[in-house]
Amino acid sequence: MNKRSRQVSYFLSSQYFSDGLRTTLSILLPSLVLAQFGQLQAGLAMSLGALNVSLSDAPGPVMHRRNGMAISTITSFVVTFITGFARMNEYALGAEILLFSFFFSMFAIYGNRATSVGTAALLIMILMIDRPMDATGVVHESILVLSGSVWYSIISLLVSRLQPYRLAQQALGQCIHEIAKLMAIKADFYDTSTILDDDYRRLIAKQVDVSEKQDAVREILFKSRRIVSDSTRTGRLLLLTFVDVVDLYEQIIAMYYDYSDIRERFGKSGVLDQISRLIRRLSVELDHIGLAIQLPVPLHKPVDAAPRLEALKYSIDALGDQEGSKLVLKKVLVSLRTISQRLSALQKNLALPSVSPIDNEAMEYGRFVSHQEIDLKSFLDNLTLDSSVFRHSVRVAIAMLLGFVITKFLPYGHHSYWVLLTISVILKPAFSLTKQRNIERISGTLAGGLIGVFILTFIPNKDIQFAFMVLFMLGTYSAQRTNYIVMVICVTPFILILFSFLGVSYLGVAEERFFDTLLGGIIALMASYVLFPRWESEQLTKPMQAILKANIRYVQLLLDSLSGRRIGLIDYKLARKEVYVTSANLSAAFDRMLSEPKHKQRNEKLIYEFVVLNHILSANIATITSAQLENEPKIYPAPLLRPVKRSLFALTESLRRLGIKPTKPLLEQTVAIDKAIPTTDDSALAEQLNFIQQVSSDIGKIVDRVK
Repeated sequence: MNKRSRQVSYFLSSQYFSDGLRTTLSILLPSLVLAQFGQLQAGLAMSLGALNVSLSDAPGPVMHRRNGMAISTITSFVVTFITGFARMNEYALGAEILLFSFFFSMFAIYGNRATSVGTAALLIMILMIDRPMDATGVVHESILVLSGSVWYSIISLLVSRLQPYRLAQQALGQCIHEIAKLMAIKADFYDTSTILDDDYRRLIAKQVDVSEKQDAVREILFKSRRIVSDSTRTGRLLLLTFVDVVDLYEQIIAMYYDYSDIRERFGKSGVLDQISRLIRRLSVELDHIGLAIQLPVPLHKPVDAAPRLEALKYSIDALGDQEGSKLVLKKVLVSLRTISQRLSALQKNLALPSVSPIDNEAMEYGRFVSHQEIDLKSFLDNLTLDSSVFRHSVRVAIAMLLGFVITKFLPYGHHSYWVLLTISVILKPAFSLTKQRNIERISGTLAGGLIGVFILTFIPNKDIQFAFMVLFMLGTYSAQRTNYIVMVICVTPFILILFSFLGVSYLGVAEERFFDTLLGGIIALMASYVLFPRWESEQLTKPMQAILKANIRYVQLLLDSLSGRRIGLIDYKLARKEVYVTSANLSAAFDRMLSEPKHKQRNEKLIYEFVVLNHILSANIATITSAQLENEPKIYPAPLLRPVKRSLFALTESLRRLGIKPTKPLLEQTVAIDKAIPTTDDSALAEQLNFIQQVSSDIGKIVDRVK
């Protein structure tokens, strides 16, 4: 199966497409059924309730999804009821918009699912603003919205009941897919035609995607009691595969070498091209494994990597001594063999009729996932300008009220709530995200508007128009969590065709929608720039502190292992996870800073170097520590430990300069002696440890320059 076919198969079997299909049917059916009885308006109200609660139905454990949908169902009923009466008085409606925009935006302090519930509440408020109803109509509409919310919740939970493992399979498949992409990027480091800085940027950006996907899998697997305590083959296979895949990911990340030196010494020999092709081949094999889990389909016949590995070994052995030591190439070969063996083990597990039991208690899954407490204290503690969520909530409230007031002075159109809808969707906590959403929203609306007008103008057949509307609905709800611009391109013609069916002039609607989107985008962008902005350059210290803490813990485990102490496997994996998560957080924050106005950016080159050096540091620590775990504890001579102690001291000092006082101060006298270590039998290990010390020292120098 070629790359394009795999991409299509991944999408069609993904949770995003299945969610989009379920959401489309759940929203469409009430309107279609009730329209047959002359109750189209009632059907639309139920569809609105289904749409609203679908926003809170983000992937995750069934219990969390059920709770989120239950809260969203109640919230949508209450907000519909209050808005229906508040809209009878413009001042009351303005006060509601201000208070609700602030209150529901504050839900972000409780995590992503709570944020989705808050977003759904704002959506239902906005969509109710321009619906003229009397008191009886408000009660009737609220009940219909409630019915639609319950309808969607039942469908969603029923699907989960019938396919209890489907969501976990899809999440794990997507996770493996992203790791395969990252592995393909690693191949570029051996390609002399690429620029190393570009390779590092793409690798670090992809690590953010992998970290997000791994967190999603942990949430679903480790918080689902049915899977964790399952004795069936499917449950065991999912857990075992994920544990093995994370270990494989570590092996891929740990494959760090001095690529500039390798390219300079071996670039003309052709052996680097062999390495690059082999890594790409292995990444394709990994991609097939992910697809087999996600579809699930029979695993394609694995490609034996042994001949390619032997050919690479022959090429390395055939190199003369003129290029210098071939030790680094032999290390690459060993790493590729290990990766190939891990892939073979994954393929064999998928083919086995049964999987060995897993000691769930020993795995301590609960320690690998975060637990968010929902309490009033957290809400009250965030009512301060020091809280980014509070700043954002105030920003949203003011922008929404401003948008509402402006639309009251504009004699333009009848769907002014689109301005508020645009503000609520575009305005994000970070200016860079608001800016990106703005561009995507405006360009997507223009492109989607042209598509919609073209269909309605040149394809008069109503049945074909309806088919297009359903396809655009499916595209909208499939892309809403993955690709915002695709969602906007799909939603605009969907709305134009819908209004056309309702007897509204689609040309007027298209013109009005674009104008309202442009106005809402301008208000959102200005609010993000002017109202209590907090630029990423002012907040980078925290993620820098976090990654230093994680790497200090990592180095401490390395020191413990070299000192003869037995390291607990769970402790090591937790430390490894913390390094990956903090590295991804810093990389994401750095990317957001680069999207902000140039004059608001600070030390971008130094921060980039800091990110890369921490990646190099953790990769080298993982290489040594993971090898130590496989062997019996051994006490190494004191001179060999000195670079590790110096590294620990340098990182701790860097953390102190960033404003964090270490909890365990190191004795400087212990680590500040003997600049060079004597030669030992472990010369290769000594070289690696010296390199770790050098990288830690370079990190300290960068911190000094940043401060």
